Amino acid sequence: MSEIIQNRYEFVLLFDVKNGNPNGDPDGGNLPRIDPETGHGITTDVCIKRKVRNYVELLKEDQSPFNIYVKEKAILTERRTPAYEAVIEEKDKAVKISKARTWMCKNFFDVRTFGAVMSTKENNCGQVRGPVQFAFSQSIDPIVPLEATITRMAVETRKESDAQGGDNRTMGRKTYIPYGLYRLHGFISAPLAKQTGFTEDDLTLLWDALANMFDHDHSAARGEMASQRLIVFKHESNLGNAPARKLFDLVTVEKNCGDAPARSFKDYTVTVGEAPNGVEIIEKL
Repeated sequence: MSEIIQNRYEFVLLFDVKNGNPNGDPDGGNLPRIDPETGHGITTDVCIKRKVRNYVELLKEDQSPFNIYVKEKAILTERRTPAYEAVIEEKDKAVKISKARTWMCKNFFDVRTFGAVMSTKENNCGQVRGPVQFAFSQSIDPIVPLEATITRMAVETRKESDAQGGDNRTMGRKTYIPYGLYRLHGFISAPLAKQTGFTEDDLTLLWDALANMFDHDHSAARGEMASQRLIVFKHESNLGNAPARKLFDLVTVEKNCGDAPARSFKDYTVTVGEAPNGVEIIEKL
């Protein structure tokens, strides 16, 4: 493994969706999440973390030290079993939990990156506060959630077919937005990276995942999704040289197609201001 990161970072990720649903709301009939006061679209932080995890798992094939702890359909107590087996001879409970937590950070990419709550009764590995955190993403403009009726020309069972008199068509609904450009803010803490062991190699992998995660996440529901710009602010120090809010204000996104609705990333102009002293702006995408 490489050295633990020594710098604080913030970043802005711009990603878009065309004729798809970037993050459905189970409590809202799986319609795209929306801020009811403004009409802007929303995607949750865990939605993007899931895509990062999936990309890393696909790239690293679940090999240590890049295992993924929160895997889809995983049983988390079983995922922690190897950590307890590694410290089984330790008798002091507090020390055992501490060593097990260290083992989890060392072997699981998402634990040392995003943190995890592992303080359950079985295989207690404590809690980890990760150095990398995402805010909710929000669309630049209000979105228009739509529903399309779709038809399946088949039924599942003979009973359904007989009930429909041999007309084996079934109807369904598909939710989507015609287009939306979303903006995500992210934060990376060097002091917390020291606690979890988040390294320069991990950071490179994170940038790679953010740039390419949608290319391996295509589905009929999500339509066309893509990362369009990844703008990184690197501080000279580990505690930072400027407030995050002021750095985010340096990135402005404005629609350039007049009153017509935006339908592609080209319908927006992205401008990045000049960085303050002690901060370097790096374009990763």
